[in-house]
Amino acid sequence: MGFINGGVVFFTMCRVSQKLPARGKTKLMANERIGLSSTPEEIAEHSYPVDPELQRSVNVLINMRTYLLACSLVVILQPLRGLAQQDPRASRDGPQPALAARDGQHDFDFEIGTWKTHLWRLQHPLSGSNIWVEYEGTSVVRKVWNGRANLIELEVDGPAGHIEGINLRLYNPQSHQWSLNFASSSGGTMSQPTIGEFKNGRGEFFDQEPFNGRAILVRFIVSDIKPDSCRFEQSFSDDGGKTWEVNWIAIDERVKTESDKTP
Repeated sequence: MGFINGGVVFFTMCRVSQKLPARGKTKLMANERIGLSSTPEEIAEHSYPVDPELQRSVNVLINMRTYLLACSLVVILQPLRGLAQQDPRASRDGPQPALAARDGQHDFDFEIGTWKTHLWRLQHPLSGSNIWVEYEGTSVVRKVWNGRANLIELEVDGPAGHIEGINLRLYNPQSHQWSLNFASSSGGTMSQPTIGEFKNGRGEFFDQEPFNGRAILVRFIVSDIKPDSCRFEQSFSDDGGKTWEVNWIAIDERVKTESDKTP
């Protein structure tokens, strides 16, 4: 657009020069310092009375200069205006604020109470054996620290013997995860804790520990949670979690107390 307007100005000046009489041309040459870069004050200072037609031509040039300056400003400012406009997709596609971590300190409240436990245990895990043994007994779950911890006492019997153990579950308010710490009366020490959390009504907990001289992965799952029943399952993996072998299944059914039986 600038080149076209420059051509119009040049063409207009040629026409003015061609139409002026000899005296007008002399006066125009005397004022050759007047041009597109001159201010109106400079034009007035260096000018003297000229023909009306010459004055009109000068006015045309001054108006044309103003027009060109305005066009130049539009061309310069237009890209800046585009940059200043906010892209509506930026707020939609940009990073969103992180959601607050779920507070799971009451995840195990459903289990507080006394339960009848039916337990199946794989006798020789990770050996290729498929021999399972069964146990029957009870589990008593007590709330500690207003639900941020709980203690389970397990006692079951079966053809393979007697199992007595405790499981201390601790909630970490910083990581929003639970650690499950199990100990049996025969061992007397806490095992490596499994750590995890609940998602969509299912709890998954993991750890790495030695088994028969090798490091394995352990997974513990709490599922099928209902008001009066729930399921627990433990699995081992010796291939980094590619495959899992279930070796412990417990199904608990709530024992009704006198208060529960009252209509």
